[in-house]
Amino acid sequence: MSDVSRRTFLHATAAGTAAAAAAVGLGAAATDAAGPARGATGYLVGAGKGDMTGAIAGQGMMGYSDLDQVANGLLQRTWARAYIIADAATDRRVLFITADIACVFTSHHNTLLAELRARYGNTYNVHNVNVNATHNHNSCGGTSWDYAYVLAAKGHRHNSFRAEVDGLLDAVAQAHESLAPGTVELGHSELHNASANRSYDAFRLNPESDRKHFPDHIDPQVTAIRLRQGGSTIGEVTWFATHGTSLTDANFLIGPDNKGYAAYLGEQRDPNIVSAHAQTNAGDMTPNLWARKMNPGGPTSNHRSNRIIIGRRQDQAGQSALSSARPMTAGGVDAATRYVDMANVHVNGHYTPHGKATRTSPAMMGAAAAATSQEENTRSQLGFLNEGVRNELAMALGAGDTPTPAAWIADSQAPKAILFPLGIMPPRSWIEQRLPIQILRIGDLVLAALPTESTIVAGLRVRRIVADAMDVPLQNVLLQGYSNGYSQYVVTPEEYVSQQYEGGETLFGRWTLCAYMQEMDSLARSLKRGAKPSAGRAPADRADLQPDLLGAQPADTPMPGRRFGQTVSKVPTSVGAGSTVSASFCGAYPSNRVRRGSRRYFSVEKFTGARWETVYDDDHESTEMTWVRPGGSPSASKVTVTWRVPRNAAPGDYRIRYFGDVKTTSGTLREISGATGRIKVA
Repeated sequence: MSDVSRRTFLHATAAGTAAAAAAVGLGAAATDAAGPARGATGYLVGAGKGDMTGAIAGQGMMGYSDLDQVANGLLQRTWARAYIIADAATDRRVLFITADIACVFTSHHNTLLAELRARYGNTYNVHNVNVNATHNHNSCGGTSWDYAYVLAAKGHRHNSFRAEVDGLLDAVAQAHESLAPGTVELGHSELHNASANRSYDAFRLNPESDRKHFPDHIDPQVTAIRLRQGGSTIGEVTWFATHGTSLTDANFLIGPDNKGYAAYLGEQRDPNIVSAHAQTNAGDMTPNLWARKMNPGGPTSNHRSNRIIIGRRQDQAGQSALSSARPMTAGGVDAATRYVDMANVHVNGHYTPHGKATRTSPAMMGAAAAATSQEENTRSQLGFLNEGVRNELAMALGAGDTPTPAAWIADSQAPKAILFPLGIMPPRSWIEQRLPIQILRIGDLVLAALPTESTIVAGLRVRRIVADAMDVPLQNVLLQGYSNGYSQYVVTPEEYVSQQYEGGETLFGRWTLCAYMQEMDSLARSLKRGAKPSAGRAPADRADLQPDLLGAQPADTPMPGRRFGQTVSKVPTSVGAGSTVSASFCGAYPSNRVRRGSRRYFSVEKFTGARWETVYDDDHESTEMTWVRPGGSPSASKVTVTWRVPRNAAPGDYRIRYFGDVKTTSGTLREISGATGRIKVA
């Protein structure tokens, strides 16, 4: 969706909101913190979208924690998509945001809540705000405050972090401004060819009562909601479990993966709809359907094609769910959040498979985790490690069935072969261990939100706990993963014994899931009673002591014998639809300035007879951009824009324009641009 079309729609919507609200007796109170107006019924709904694309070149990417995966360009932009649903009678509301990034960290959550409080008071708060990630492995790195998650980016990257937070805030502002009376519809379908179980060796260790819920070893459930104002759809959210790894670690361009592409398709179909594809319990679900070790692929061997195919399948499944969607019948909106010190949870035997009391421990990464998820990766930085590595001595002492009689941390973590003791490393824990759990109720739908990647059976057990506690059909309870923070994986205690990648990444030990089940049960029962439990102490801001091992880039210099903005490659003067055009420019380091919002890195323009007009920009699926330091230069840049001419492109004269920002020797920025000659499309 272009900025212009979205902005035009929202302005029109905002202009009509006051009149619509007045017609049903709501007035300004419907969108203020002051509370609802008397006599109001039904829902208020709003939707918005914000550009959260961070630095696109020269900085590490997030997803694979691979030092070699340094961004060198842009495939498509990453977006935040926000939805507000409020009960018009009580003004209780939820703000649900899906972000096209790998992970939502405490850095995002704390900063977002603080800035929302400054803008809107207590309207959006720790209880009713959910910000979750699509778990796209092609986003910007270094945006966490946790050392474990910024090392691959060589430290905290404030430019990308700020772009992501600003994108979240832009999406919320649009959703808030568009809030008006409306309806919420819920639908379901299934999708069986967009995921495979990448950890079957662990899955098969679960009891038959769990396995039979997933006869194909995947979670095929698709759930979708539609937000309407009057007769117009303004928002759609589809939930389905599959990883954001179609592009694999062989990709070096910032952009969305299969879920972002599915959302893009929905917004191309109707630019007035904000379309999100959210995650659920995707911990062991891969989109690489062949599930091969260190050679990912499926349904084709082309990772770019796989992103599109898996995205299209999710888009189609979402539309199928919405085709049978019906208005919510239960009514009511509610939410609650509680912070839990996951390093120190004492678990009642009611929540453990063997009926014995247990506890969690400080976070420990296993050797199996360092081996990487081999179904998603083309390479490993520790190739001597493999999934399934575990402490065999602990197994011999009984860790497969009961805790071993060892020191309490090893006891809780057994049979993990501990590699990095993240929870106790100096100068402070290398990951956040005080983490939020949350439950949101939107009419008939309940979201049980965890800051984790949960396997499908782990998700099922949490869903069952919440469904029972809240007296809701299991189908209408979703595990909303990747929410409000990040603490890697959660597997069942049975799966944990196998010590596949997911078990090695279950940081707080074998009983992590049991701890989450216990805490979720308590929170769900409180919400069911109408109680308002305190969220407890939030994790501290950790913006201080953030290392930067990357260093500043030098001032830009042009390529020898060239000027900034000049075309430095031969560009055809005429092409046919379906052709590919590449144009290289003498450019500037793209990360001198994060260009988001109205600033673009390039555009494809068409001559109308009177002026040049943008017809494709740097978010269109037909375009991409790459950056290199030519000839090993430390300060020159060559930027190449590739345009795959759509088969439905209108005949006429086109050109490719490049935009950049040169850093001078004084450190100031100067905007530059360049353009090709005319390219006639037959």
